[in-house]
Amino acid sequence: MKTEVISFIFLALVFFSCSEGKSDKGTEILWDKWGVPHVYATDEAEMYYAFGWAQMQSHANLILRLYAESRGTGSEFFSEKYLESDRLFHLFNLTDSAQAQYERFTGDEKLFLDSFVRGLNDYAEANPEEIDEKFRKVLPVTAIDVLAHGKRVINLEFLSGRDVGQSFNELKELEKEITPGSNSYAIAPAKSESGKAMLVANPHLPWNDLYMFFEAHLNAPDFDVYGVTLVGMPVLNIAFNKNLGWTHTVNTIDASDRYVLTLEGDGYILDGEVRSFDEKSVVIKVLQDDSSIVDKEIKLKYSQHGPIIFEHGDKAYALRIAGLDNDSYFYQYHKMGKSDNFDEFEDALKMMQIPMFNVVYADKAGNIMYLFNGNVPERSEGDWKFWNDKVDGTRSDLIWHSYHDYGDLPKLFNPETGFVQNANDAPWTATYPLMLNSEDYPAYMSPEPEELPASFRAQRAINLIKDDDSISFEELVDYKLDTGMEVAERLLDDLLAAVEKYPDPVAVEAAAVLRNWDGETNTYSKGAVLFARWIDKLGNDMYAVPWSVENPVTTPDGLKDPKKAVALLVEAAGEIDIAYGSMDVAWGNVNRFRVGKIEFPGNGGNHDYGVFRTMYFKAPKQRNINYAYHGDTFVAVVEFGDSVRAKVLLSYGNSTQTGNRFKGDQLEMLSENQLRDAFLSKEVVLNNLAFKEELKH
Repeated sequence: MKTEVISFIFLALVFFSCSEGKSDKGTEILWDKWGVPHVYATDEAEMYYAFGWAQMQSHANLILRLYAESRGTGSEFFSEKYLESDRLFHLFNLTDSAQAQYERFTGDEKLFLDSFVRGLNDYAEANPEEIDEKFRKVLPVTAIDVLAHGKRVINLEFLSGRDVGQSFNELKELEKEITPGSNSYAIAPAKSESGKAMLVANPHLPWNDLYMFFEAHLNAPDFDVYGVTLVGMPVLNIAFNKNLGWTHTVNTIDASDRYVLTLEGDGYILDGEVRSFDEKSVVIKVLQDDSSIVDKEIKLKYSQHGPIIFEHGDKAYALRIAGLDNDSYFYQYHKMGKSDNFDEFEDALKMMQIPMFNVVYADKAGNIMYLFNGNVPERSEGDWKFWNDKVDGTRSDLIWHSYHDYGDLPKLFNPETGFVQNANDAPWTATYPLMLNSEDYPAYMSPEPEELPASFRAQRAINLIKDDDSISFEELVDYKLDTGMEVAERLLDDLLAAVEKYPDPVAVEAAAVLRNWDGETNTYSKGAVLFARWIDKLGNDMYAVPWSVENPVTTPDGLKDPKKAVALLVEAAGEIDIAYGSMDVAWGNVNRFRVGKIEFPGNGGNHDYGVFRTMYFKAPKQRNINYAYHGDTFVAVVEFGDSVRAKVLLSYGNSTQTGNRFKGDQLEMLSENQLRDAFLSKEVVLNNLAFKEELKH
């Protein structure tokens, strides 16, 4: 897309890939001033065609790179750094699996996918100059690419990425991982000032690669859905329509297991006998620095548990992942978006094609719901901790073959508390006072409360709203944008008291800064940098009162060793003073938002600090300025009244293409901690139009 396109330019684009039954009237894409495509199509197939076109326009280079990786050909197109990724794709046989999946498709499921793919390819054919040459070589895209990409993102990255990473790093200590996460609320009419249900969608993901979101509004007869998808996916994953909406958070599901096999000879021991591996070889083409191609033969092994992803000494690690054979992952999302009421939405959920993620839901009828969704394996024994660790691969009875039904999963529907929430905590704290009991479910369903206490962020989520019996839409927006540190609510008073008891001169000066701090991580907050550095030093064993299931949103609390806490404050103060020249440096001077050359002061903070406006910042080497790389991505606050009201933001903008004007254009609003209005009617879209396309093919 040319960045200099003027508002209200009308583009007539004619192609010769017309399929049977398509209308000559064409389809409109109205691009609003924030780069959101509002698709108005004559039928759903045309709608998905335009969705493919629009995604390619905003993310062509990224999409084509991801699809090349989804073929297991990243090394061939780009460089040897993709070799391990290519090996994993071949190891899990994703291309053949996707091919078999596609061959089973019929009817709308096949029609919609094919239409999406045609939209991708037709945009690329019409606009080759908008795509970098090295990515054009990946064309044309196929339906198999899209399906394999979906399996890679959901199953290999979200569901089993931790197991893959730990297997390869078994011999060295892993860095502290940041798990993809999210915040969510559903507010019932009884707790809403307007008497209408409300929903907050707020995924936290890395700001790059396959985790990028694309915002869109899809319209066809009997279909009107607004939301986001992960780039390269053919449907909206988090969305709402005029009657209902849903969001996801990464749940505490164990649906990927890492088995430790004992090797003997050329095989492995199972039930006391030596079994042979199934083996095959594949040739992976690898691009060299001189542009030549070298073939590399890779040997792949399989046990009864699954693919062998790593071997060392007399041990091998096999990985078994739930949901890899699910056929209708995308079509379930289509049915969820098309639903008009809870019964229809639940019928879609019962397809059980989405292998993980909590579902938080609200609708116009006033219903709210929390669901611990996913393909939870049916297991013969063990608790969540047992299965979340390495599993004994010498026993065949530990190899699972089936999943729990929808009715077995933890869920809450219209709880008396008037709200549900999830901030990547276990299902037991989905509302407050607690209503779900872990003892009512298999011990491996999700961690017991004692095994995984509610995080400070999850506690912040509950504490923000639990005592507010009349939440307005504006208040809910403010709650979502809250930058306060929950951990400061527990420890700041104790720290200040400790400094009075042990009055080191540096600590006294630091305490003066902290007394004037607003407790927030806003761009202008002074004291947050100092307090965060102190918290990073403190450690989890410094609390006087540990976390308890009896007081899940007010513990841990207090300082166990006040004198040591003061000493750590002195250390933190010295480091901050040296790095920034002052202990009261503003949070936004140290923590920044940046996309390309666009940069603004940052706000929000680490999950571990209990900041609901979750942002992770890190510094380039040998620098003291940190840049956001993970955290708040898409935000939607939605009220389901006679007409839907929604405020939204996509942190990094709705494009990754070089030169695209919508790349990074929402950073200023992010820095100002504001949301923008979602444009939900065609009239409003036309009043906020950037440009228009008419697709005829």
